[in-house]
Amino acid sequence: MDDNTALWYRIADLLPPPASKEVKDCWEIGEQECGLGLLVEGLLARQVPIGGAGRVQISVLAEKWGERERLTPGIVRCLGDGAPAGVRLLDGDGDEVEVVTGWSEPELADLVLVPWIGCTRCGQVLPRAHAWEPWDDFSYLAEHYVISTSSHDTALRIFPSGSAGEAFAELLHSCPKA
Repeated sequence: MDDNTALWYRIADLLPPPASKEVKDCWEIGEQECGLGLLVEGLLARQVPIGGAGRVQISVLAEKWGERERLTPGIVRCLGDGAPAGVRLLDGDGDEVEVVTGWSEPELADLVLVPWIGCTRCGQVLPRAHAWEPWDDFSYLAEHYVISTSSHDTALRIFPSGSAGEAFAELLHSCPKA
């Protein structure tokens, strides 16, 4: 079993056995988008408590499968477990999200950075970098993922599109207070 499958199964196991099996079956047949929807719906319907790190992991999976925007409202409504978490979602958590522009790095120059995940220990942030579209909204897919300082003034590491999981892993790994 590879790391992606193990993560999927671990998150599916938050649900009771029949629902968990249904989510796992989605992985097996290549229907990850459907499985993520079933997972979030199941967590909400059954009021299964989930920690902040679990929410973030589901959000990262949803980003990887193109479902983050659709599933974020449900993810943030999931019942919390009350335990402190090393990371938390910054988009959709009820706080107004402050987008950041004007980065000096050439690959970020014309992009809008949207804070996504924050490290609660060191304050580093993992924003998604999007193009601003003519219809006055962010591009659907992130152009880059950036680990930045809490003040959003320094990009510590830039990841290409499609590397949400790697960027999140590095955020966890690079925390000096972990």
